[in-house]
Amino acid sequence: MLGEYNMITEQLKYPIGKYQKVEKVTPELLTEQIAIIASFPERLAHEVQKLSKEQLDTPYRSGGWTVRQVVHHCADSHMNSFIRFKLTLTEDKPTIKPYEQGLWAELADSKTSDVEESLILLKALHRRWIKLLHALSPSDLERVFVHPENGKEVSLRENIGIYAWHCNHHLAHIINLKRDMKWQYM
Repeated sequence: MLGEYNMITEQLKYPIGKYQKVEKVTPELLTEQIAIIASFPERLAHEVQKLSKEQLDTPYRSGGWTVRQVVHHCADSHMNSFIRFKLTLTEDKPTIKPYEQGLWAELADSKTSDVEESLILLKALHRRWIKLLHALSPSDLERVFVHPENGKEVSLRENIGIYAWHCNHHLAHIINLKRDMKWQYM
């Protein structure tokens, strides 16, 4: 019974599975990943635009963030990623600054702000981010930053894949919640 509970919790936590690093990223896969990132703000807005305050304040799983917190988390996370890309393109192997995403999600702006604020931010941020991604050369894609928590070097090529996954991961949280709660699907 406990094993089944853990499996269900894991499925709710990682509805598309945990991120899996792709060893050989083809140009076609890279194009697909960038398209996922490019379309994310519109796809996210579509899923949350007609939700009520009560629905926005519903957690996607027991102990998880509310839909509102997920939307604001995406803005926070994607801003951090954009900055990491720029640091990596302008510095030699920069050590990035991690942040406590769980604590950020508990701050007043994440718990109470209108989701439209983060949707507007994501739309503008992703337009700039996609321009940057389309301008990357093959050597730019191999540039790395260092994550201080584990000392791991992460290439920009890999980070594009991580954020394509991140977009789909959080979108799935919202889509699955809407389905499970039988909210009218918009």
